[in-house]
Amino acid sequence: MSDAPAGWPPPPPPLRPDEERTWAILAHVLPLLGPGLLVPLVVWLVFRGRGRFLEHHATEALNFQITALIALVVAAVLTVVTFGLATPVLLGVLLAWLVLCILAAVAANRWEWYRYPGTLRLVG
Repeated sequence: MSDAPAGWPPPPPPLRPDEERTWAILAHVLPLLGPGLLVPLVVWLVFRGRGRFLEHHATEALNFQITALIALVVAAVLTVVTFGLATPVLLGVLLAWLVLCILAAVAANRWEWYRYPGTLRLVG
């Protein structure tokens, strides 16, 4: 018997391990190609409850993208206010964002439970 109420479709089955790993990698890498916050949010919402490994990585990616967006806005405002003197801060935020996304994707590929350093834990 299913846990779903009468008339509701049954919950989706858990993902296979290879699917979990693939989506975990994509949750970290795809923000580099487009709107950073959107991809991990969609992965987290669509696949929530279908695998602990994927759910962990999607949550981490989402929290990191929120934190990175906040840091980027602060660095951009600081750069404007200081008439460009804080440009190295802005470039440092962008470089850290790039490197940490790649490190997280590599960790997901190795089946490691990765946690981004210095990330605000807002979702989860």
